[in-house]
This record gives sequence, C-alpha cells and structure tokens, in this order.
Amino acid sequence: MNNPPPEIAAPEQPQALLAPPPGSIPEPPKNAPEPPKTPPPAKPAPRRRWWLWAVALVVLILLAFFWFRGRESTAASKGKTGKGGKGAAASTPVVATEAVKGNIGVYVTGLGAITPIYTVTVKSRVDGQLMQVRFKEGDLVQQGDPLVEIDPRPYEAVVIQVAGQLTRDEALLANARIDLARYITLVKQDAVPEQMLATQRALVTQDEGTVTNDQGLLDAAKLNVTYCHIAAPITGIVGLRLVDPGNIVHATDTNGMLVITQIQPISVIFPIGEDQLPPILQKMRGGARLTVDAWDREDKKKIATGTLETLDNQIDQTTGTLKLRAIFQNDNRELFPNQFVNAHLLQQGKTGVTLLESAAIQRNTNNTYVYLIKPDSTVTVRNITLGTTDASQTEITSGLMPGDKVVMTGVDKLQEGSKVVATMNPAGK
Repeated sequence: MNNPPPEIAAPEQPQALLAPPPGSIPEPPKNAPEPPKTPPPAKPAPRRRWWLWAVALVVLILLAFFWFRGRESTAASKGKTGKGGKGAAASTPVVATEAVKGNIGVYVTGLGAITPIYTVTVKSRVDGQLMQVRFKEGDLVQQGDPLVEIDPRPYEAVVIQVAGQLTRDEALLANARIDLARYITLVKQDAVPEQMLATQRALVTQDEGTVTNDQGLLDAAKLNVTYCHIAAPITGIVGLRLVDPGNIVHATDTNGMLVITQIQPISVIFPIGEDQLPPILQKMRGGARLTVDAWDREDKKKIATGTLETLDNQIDQTTGTLKLRAIFQNDNRELFPNQFVNAHLLQQGKTGVTLLESAAIQRNTNNTYVYLIKPDSTVTVRNITLGTTDASQTEITSGLMPGDKVVMTGVDKLQEGSKVVATMNPAGK
C-alpha cells in the first residue's frame, strides 16, 4: 500500500515582505534596496499620411500657376495702355495702300468660247482596208504629213488595166488617122467616093473620144491610188483615233477616221451689247487694231492677248448682242478649243490718272469714301469719285492725289480721328 508523500511546509515569508494591515502605511525599511522601475508602455507608431503631402504639393502648384497668370495679365494690360497708362491712346494696326499715277483701260467684256479657225474630220474617199496609221493621238501635224494608209493594190490593178486599154485605143486612133490621110489623097484623085472620106473622118473622131475617155479613166484610177495615202489637210492637233488598223473603211461612212483641229492661231468668239457697238465700229472703220485679252473663267488670271479680227453681220434680236471674233497666236497652247474665257476688249486707254487699289474703297448708302491717313498717323473719312475700274485698280477722278495713303484692311475698328499704325501693302506700293 502506497503512502501519500509527506507535505512540505511552505517557507516563511520575511516580515518585511508581508502585506501591511489595512489602514496602515508601511514605511520602507532603512537601507532597503529600491524596487526596479517598470519602463513606460511604448507609444504606437504614427500612421503614414503620405496623401497629405500630395495634397499640399498640388495646392502649391496651383498657387504658383495663378500667380504667374496674374503677372502676365498685369504686363499685358500695361503694354496696352502704354507709358501714359491710358488705353484710349492705343494705336490700331492697319494695312495701307498708296494712290499712284498710272494708266488704265476702258474695257468691254463678254463671256466667250475658244473656237478653232479650222476643224477637219478626215474621212476615206475610197473603200478598202486600213493598213497603217502614221500618227499618234495628240500630235501636232503639219499640212501634208502622212496620216493613214489604205490598201492601194486593187486600185493599182485598175490603173494597169485602164492604161492598157488606153494604149490599144491610141493605136486604133493612129491607124484611123493614117487611113484618113490616104482617103484624102484618093478623093483628090477621084479614086474613092467622098462618102468614104467622111466615114473615115467620123471614125477618127470616134477614136479620139475613146482615147480621151480612157485617159480620164486612167486619171481616176491614179487618183484612187492617191486617195489610199491620206495626208493632213491642215496644220493642227490630231484628236483621238476613231478607226483602228485592220478595219474596212468606206467612202460612205458617217464617222471619220480622225479629227484635226487648228490651234495656232486660234480664235475667241464672244458677244457684246448692241449699245457698246458704235465706238468699236468707229475705231475699226478707222483702221485701228483693237486689243483683246483672254482671262480665265473666274476672271482672275490673264491667259493670252490677241486682236479683234471681225464682227458678225447681224445682231441677235433675242439677246440684243453681236458676236465678235478675236485672233490669238496661242504660241504656248494655253487656249484650248471649246474652253470658256472672259474676253476683255480694250475700247479706250487712259493715261496719267490717279489709281487706287479697289480693296481700299468703302461704300455706304450715300457715299463712296476711304480712310485717309494723315501725317500725324490719324485717319479721316474722305469722299471720293470713281472712274474706270479694272480687275484690281480703280480710277479716282476726285478726292485723292497720287501719294495719298489710305487704309485697305482694318477699317472695321476705325472712326474719325482714330490713331493707326500702318503697314504698307507690297502690291499697292
């Protein structure tokens, strides 16, 4: 039987370490060691608030941006007001032009069309196979240049046949003439009756007719051979080919083989009003050569210059206009058949007049005026009177003198007495 282990008595605690009775404050024993100090609890680590720094950086950037913008606005306002600090004293920038002394023409205009003087549709005059084409589409051919070859062999055979018949008939005629000479001698000798002489003379005349007919047939056969070799009838530009080699062509074909158009020289036909005709007729009857300028369809660029050639013989009653033809040498081939152009007929030339760019002229319901720039760089409204006008310049009959400077662009910001800073237009100098 197992016995329980003996109890071990707890060691006695020292008197100083015992808890004091309630209500009493124990005094620490003298020379007792101080108890060890407990370290304070550690503070939690601060959170990483990085986003606060980002917000602060953005605010600083915005403040710097608005600060610089404010400085720019201040500098701009100072630049507008100038040194005196008054905005009303600012000058308006404008583009100016200068009135000059020059020449201008009085023109009669009309919308015309480029019309070739000659246009030829080349057709075959014989039947046969098209053997060769000796031109290129768009070529400039001279009169007499070979163009087309048609098979000539059938017509050459006819030439040989007719030539043989002519030789035979010429021999018969020669024999008849010999007999006629013999009969003349015999009649004188009363060896034959005169009726035989008359019959022989008729036979000679008949043979002469046969020979003449044969000669005509021979000439016709040779001409057909010539027609097989087609040459250019005029000098001009060849159009697109209408028949290809190898095809059979006929003299009765409606369409031709090619078209040749003369372009050097070339003409422009344009109409003018019947009320504009008398001064032109007067000048032409006096032997004057009137100049005609051809401008493009938009009437902005001059293409060529020619002379008035002739007038039509009657006025169109439906439109009250008369057609005129002007001739142009067209050396650069700038005028093309059926092209629309604006024809400017020079009726009269004015010299030594005051001219101004048309863009500088202002108009309202009552007056025609310009903004004249005075020597003190201020503007004043000046009424003017207009004369002849061309594409870009206008004659000033009163109100301006050569050398006067006027505003051409920027007038919408001006009024009487406005101060301007003018830049001269290069085209108006």
